[in-house]
Amino acid sequence: MAATPKKKRTAGRILAVGAGLATVGALVAALPAGASQDAQDAQAGHGSNGKGWGRMVDVQLLSFNDLHGHLEPPSGSSGRLTRLKEDGTTELVQNVGGAEYLATHLRQAREGHRYSITAAAGDMIGASPLLSGLFHDEPTIEALNKLKLDVSSVGNHEFDEGARELSRIQNGGCHPTEGCFEEGKRFKGAKFPYLTANVTDEKSDKPLLDPYFIWERDGVKIGFIGVTLEGTANIVSAEGIKGLKFGDEVESINKYAKVLERKGVKSIVALLHEGGLPASGAYNYDCDTPGAGAGISGPIVDIAKNVTPQVDALVTGHTHQAYACTIPDPSGKPRTVTSAASFGRLYTDTTLTYDRRTKDIVRTAVSSANHVVTRDVEAAGDITTLIDRWKALAAPIANRPVGYIGESVENPIDAIEKPMGNMIADAQLAGLSPADKGGAQLALMNPGGVRAPLTKREGGVVTYGDAYTVQPFTNMMTVVDLTGAQLVTALQQQVSGANLAAPKVLQVSKNFAYTLDMTKAGADRIVVDSVRLNGEPIDPSKSYRVAMNEFLTGGGDGFPVLATGTNKLVGASDLDIFTAYLTANSSAAEPLRAPAIGRITVVK
Repeated sequence: MAATPKKKRTAGRILAVGAGLATVGALVAALPAGASQDAQDAQAGHGSNGKGWGRMVDVQLLSFNDLHGHLEPPSGSSGRLTRLKEDGTTELVQNVGGAEYLATHLRQAREGHRYSITAAAGDMIGASPLLSGLFHDEPTIEALNKLKLDVSSVGNHEFDEGARELSRIQNGGCHPTEGCFEEGKRFKGAKFPYLTANVTDEKSDKPLLDPYFIWERDGVKIGFIGVTLEGTANIVSAEGIKGLKFGDEVESINKYAKVLERKGVKSIVALLHEGGLPASGAYNYDCDTPGAGAGISGPIVDIAKNVTPQVDALVTGHTHQAYACTIPDPSGKPRTVTSAASFGRLYTDTTLTYDRRTKDIVRTAVSSANHVVTRDVEAAGDITTLIDRWKALAAPIANRPVGYIGESVENPIDAIEKPMGNMIADAQLAGLSPADKGGAQLALMNPGGVRAPLTKREGGVVTYGDAYTVQPFTNMMTVVDLTGAQLVTALQQQVSGANLAAPKVLQVSKNFAYTLDMTKAGADRIVVDSVRLNGEPIDPSKSYRVAMNEFLTGGGDGFPVLATGTNKLVGASDLDIFTAYLTANSSAAEPLRAPAIGRITVVK
């Protein structure tokens, strides 16, 4: 089918040529200027909600991050938030998120705001539930277009299927192998620009996508610079990003802040797919207690302290945390840094006061807060229609029963050991322990690959769609030889090296155990003498058969020692292994229970 012309709200493009990648220049798209204000607004000096042609104009910035294709309301722990109460205790906020409700909340928030921008900090797609993932995230991009997203940075998960697929996501077109999913309809791509200031072609050093975007209305100009996680190359398939370089986030932001300044754009927001770790998991925790940025740690702190003061605010993501902090910039002045958790459960509303004379943001007037996407509002009908349309296409696959659970199997974001992670590791050991399947003696699972809980529904049935939501990557499973010493090193790499600032604790099969001493630092947190397999101490010189997915055997997530394994055997996909385990080990009469935790003893 021939491509049909389409109107776009952005000139952003990405081109793939031959076996390599060709980049495009930094095309800047500006939204059309609005119609003239009426006489009353023209006389106003600083009207309510940013109305008026006076010197000061309030610009509303609505933002979110890490949606991960969650169009339907997330379930279980993925659909909850923690709220801090006035007395210092916390409570769970249940039943939050869902694209239908996010759309309603955003549309309501925009009411009365002449100057309103909606921006995102990456991972809009990738690691998505089946409803979106089965169709290579076309449904999510369609939904974001309807939500009127203006701009987004590229997250690491936008590279899950490689740069060529990101090209299609931006520009449209049917999938190269699966074609168009709906007869007579061709995917139109994202109407918003994806920004990648720090992702460049290794040979030309040119950005893969537009590095910045300028929003303009009635002469008010706001520049956006988008950067992705510098460590993306360590957590996605190497083949999909061949020929690309992921540069330093701070250097890239500072470089293009100067470019924007030369173009006369002095109001700048950075959209950064890297984040921080607030001292509390409550979405309304004050991370500026006792001082600016005192209640937050992690990579974003050093980044924020080094990003040029020319940048007025940082919208961040990646860590799936919620915060609205003011971290000091290099000159020591507080600057707003925000993140809206994940899965569309929150959105951030930031007021940027724009001075028409200086063309800059008055930083002292910036205010920001996270708001819960509750489900007590009317669902957005256009998003509901979109979801229903794709659900009908997915139903024959998604609704197939694969097993039964007797209780919900949770995947708490802040937990070191997760029941869902334990179940997956057990499934991988069971599937790959037979001699003809690899002879695995234990299994290791990367925590970031466990994307959701299994929430018990009526009758306890688990569908293929449920299993896919838990493990959407479809990584191939492997079994390799590792010595006891290499296994200990892998455990140490959970809390040292690339994972020192933000530990990544592997989920382990039920026959493996050790102690993690969080009172110590770095590799010393692993109590070496505590490491046991089937109750016996690990022998440093002995060889063990270890099951894990190909992402880990490639050294992903900061585990280079796992890439040194030998005698590699490739098995079925992680999703096939998981569904087979559910089918073989459960029935309506005897459903599976959630695995107990305690494999990892944590000393605090």
